[in-house]
Amino acid sequence: MRGRAKQIAARRPVYAQELARGLETFFTPMRTRCPWCGSRHLSVRLRTRDHLQGKPGTFVLGECLDCGHVFQNPRLSEDGLRFYYRDCYEGLGEATMARLGSSPLALRLYRSRARAVAPSIRPSLWLDVGTGHGHFCAEAGRIHPGTVFHGLDLGEGVELALSNGRVAQAHRGSFPELAAQLAGQYDVVSMFHYLEHTTAPRAELRAAHAALRPGGHLVIEVPDPQSSAARLLGKWWGPWLQPQHLHLIPLGNLCKALTREGFTVVSTDRREPHVPTDLTSAAANVLSAVLPSGDVPWLMRRPGRLSRVGRALGLAAAVPVLLVLFGLDTLLAPLARRTSLSNTYRVVARRD
Repeated sequence: MRGRAKQIAARRPVYAQELARGLETFFTPMRTRCPWCGSRHLSVRLRTRDHLQGKPGTFVLGECLDCGHVFQNPRLSEDGLRFYYRDCYEGLGEATMARLGSSPLALRLYRSRARAVAPSIRPSLWLDVGTGHGHFCAEAGRIHPGTVFHGLDLGEGVELALSNGRVAQAHRGSFPELAAQLAGQYDVVSMFHYLEHTTAPRAELRAAHAALRPGGHLVIEVPDPQSSAARLLGKWWGPWLQPQHLHLIPLGNLCKALTREGFTVVSTDRREPHVPTDLTSAAANVLSAVLPSGDVPWLMRRPGRLSRVGRALGLAAAVPVLLVLFGLDTLLAPLARRTSLSNTYRVVARRD
């Protein structure tokens, strides 16, 4: 812990300097039109905060009343994206994300995603976009033993995936910017919980079309903004994941966009991709909102002893509750998968 405390202390002046410029510098101007269909008929879906890291700011999700697209409005700027992603998947948050990425639940989800293309496709080369540390590729390689996996991501995690042997090749950068050099190479391109993080989802679909060989397949999983769980749990619903999720796309909208970009939709699935954590993640978000903050570098100073003790006691009391809720999520998963409570959908599309 002493090493972590030193890391936090070293980062604190950097965060303080950025925050001194004001949070407004982290946002682009508010949109008056839907970024998906161009409609002016917009409403506010919800206002929330950063439950995952607890960084400062209020985030608004708008909704188009014509096409149903849900989007962050105002959206984070490039500076804002760097600020809110920092120390989440890498840096201070790297060890936590690595543990989550190799958890039993994550491994089950990876296997399910890998099998989405198993029945009729025998890929030789597969590109996983937004691969992070490459845990999916490592697990999918056991299901597709003859397949070579490449990873692509903006962060240094993809380079760690290469050094750890989880991917055979690492591409670091923006997918649309790298698409030309990757053109026509891949049998499969996957985007698992990636598209909602991007500033221009249609550009990502065009990049996938370019990277795929004719007849190749694109596999996408994203949170479903039409899920009944999103309505029931409101701002506490985990898949809103503000401020990271910039676009939450209804299934029909995504299928139409894929068709326009030169794909044929092969299958859609709202059952199998469901992630059974709705109650658990909602409770964790509430806990994040009510507990005193831990020692983090975006606070001006380390929390006092009373605050630290209060947080430790609150976390200790919450652990049994979270375990019970995770058990309920698991028990309710078969029901959720068969109803509108499912929180995720999957699309498999073929490049024409």
